[in-house]
Amino acid sequence: MKKLVWLVLAGLLLAFVPAGAQQVLNIYNWAEYIPDDVIRDFQREYGIRVIYNVYSNNEELHARLRAGATGYDLIFPSDYIVPVLVEEGLLQEIPHEAIPNLAYVDEQFLDPPFDPGNRYTVPYLWGTTGIGVNTRFVKEEIDSWEALWDPKYRGRIAMLNDPREVFAVALKLLGYSANTRDLEALQEARDLLIEQKPLVLTYDSDNTNHLLAAGEVWLAHGYSGDVLMAADVNPDIVYVVPKEGGIMWMDVMAIPKGARNVDAALKFIDFILRPDVSARLTQVIHYPNPNRGAHEYLDPEVLSDPAIYPPQDVMERMEWIEDLGELAPVVDRLWTEVKVE
Repeated sequence: MKKLVWLVLAGLLLAFVPAGAQQVLNIYNWAEYIPDDVIRDFQREYGIRVIYNVYSNNEELHARLRAGATGYDLIFPSDYIVPVLVEEGLLQEIPHEAIPNLAYVDEQFLDPPFDPGNRYTVPYLWGTTGIGVNTRFVKEEIDSWEALWDPKYRGRIAMLNDPREVFAVALKLLGYSANTRDLEALQEARDLLIEQKPLVLTYDSDNTNHLLAAGEVWLAHGYSGDVLMAADVNPDIVYVVPKEGGIMWMDVMAIPKGARNVDAALKFIDFILRPDVSARLTQVIHYPNPNRGAHEYLDPEVLSDPAIYPPQDVMERMEWIEDLGELAPVVDRLWTEVKVE
């Protein structure tokens, strides 16, 4: 689900496109969510120029598509927002026959409840959300979301800029499901987040790894792969799933209605699903992939890393985020109240 700040790869990678290439693939994705060399290799092989723009959360993606933004050929929404996009007619069906490498996707990731039969989406990567800890500055063991409300870390805490993820933290801490439809529980979570706000340096979904690695924040609410990318730079960084539980998610590839280059989008999806390419994604950005053919290309230490592939006892504490239906605008309003307080 996730992370370079407004990286437009068109300018950076145009030099690698064969002369005379006409096709352009416009990707709208999370920042730092596809390694540069993977896109370079795709461009070299297919002669298709890639333009890459980023969003910070699913609500931003949804708002752009709903407002009539055109020109995107391939997007990477998270599981819970897919039914909304489908219901509003914002996605087009994906012809499976155009994606032979779909055969490599593990069956447990196919036919998901948010997209039966994978009519509109193809699995990309999955992961968890927890806390990144800079152990150089945080000497105590962190095992609870309560740490993000500890006054001694004032100004050294980062939270994701994502309403559902942030509310999930408060709801979990209060003992509720991240998917509660109880308005009083949601209001209680809002109040808890307003209480926390003076301690928070930033709400940011794009730069968690950089802030942690640089020591600007010591505790970061973040996606597993982002925290592990920070650990690549700074070995003092560790990733923790709190005892109250956290969020697990799957991001998928989808083609918006009105896409101008469906053929290029399908080629890119099939390229990503090559086992060796899927393995490169996990090796570099530390998110587990759903590709059963990729395991033979992964380093053994990656497969055995519990922060990447969590053990069963951790998985049992996780929740998938679900679409809240009519309550979604309510959560957005409560989130606005947190941000402007």
